[in-house]
Amino acid sequence: MPQAPQNKRPKHTFLSRTLLALSALGLGWLSGCSTQPNGKPTPGPATSQAPSSPSQAASSRYEAMPQAVIPAATPAMAPARTPRDYRKDAASHLYARHSQHIYKGRLPPRLEAVGVLNVDIDRHGSVKSVQWMRAPRHVPQVMQQIERMVKAAAPYPVPQHMSQVTYTDVWLWHQSGKFQLDTLTEGQD
Repeated sequence: MPQAPQNKRPKHTFLSRTLLALSALGLGWLSGCSTQPNGKPTPGPATSQAPSSPSQAASSRYEAMPQAVIPAATPAMAPARTPRDYRKDAASHLYARHSQHIYKGRLPPRLEAVGVLNVDIDRHGSVKSVQWMRAPRHVPQVMQQIERMVKAAAPYPVPQHMSQVTYTDVWLWHQSGKFQLDTLTEGQD
C-alpha cells in the first residue's frame, strides 16, 4: 500500500534558527563597538564639568547612571506559583539587567534609602505599574532612579502559572548609587 509523502522538516531548522538569532544578537552587540582607522578605540563622549554645588552633584549622580545595555529578549518562563516565589525570579532578573549597579558585599549600617516597592507584572512579563509601599521621600531622585530601573528591566520572566503577578521587594540603596534587593542581599553590618 503506497504511503502519502510526509512533510518532514529538516532536523537542523531549530539549530539553524537558533544560531542565526545568536549571530544577529552578537552582531547587534558588536555594532556598538567601534575603532578608529589606526585601531584605537573611539573616544567616548566628553564628560561634563564638575557640579558647582553638593545638591547638583547628588542629582547628577543619579541622572548620569547609564541604563541597562542588555538588549531585550524573549522573556524567560518563571515557574513560580506564588508572588513570593516570583519575587526571587524578578530579583535575579533585575540583578542580571543592572549588574553594574549592584552593591557587592555586605552593606554598611547606614544607607541612603530603604524603600518597599510593589511591581505589577502582566502575563507577558511587562511592567503594568509600580506602587511605593514605603517610599524614601527624602531622596526623590532615588525613587525616580529605582522606578526607571524597574521599567527598563522589562520584559520580566513570564509568570506561567499566574495570569499576572504583583510582587514586593525592599530596595536597599547605598549612597554610591548602587543597590541590593532584600531578596538577594548579602547582609548588612
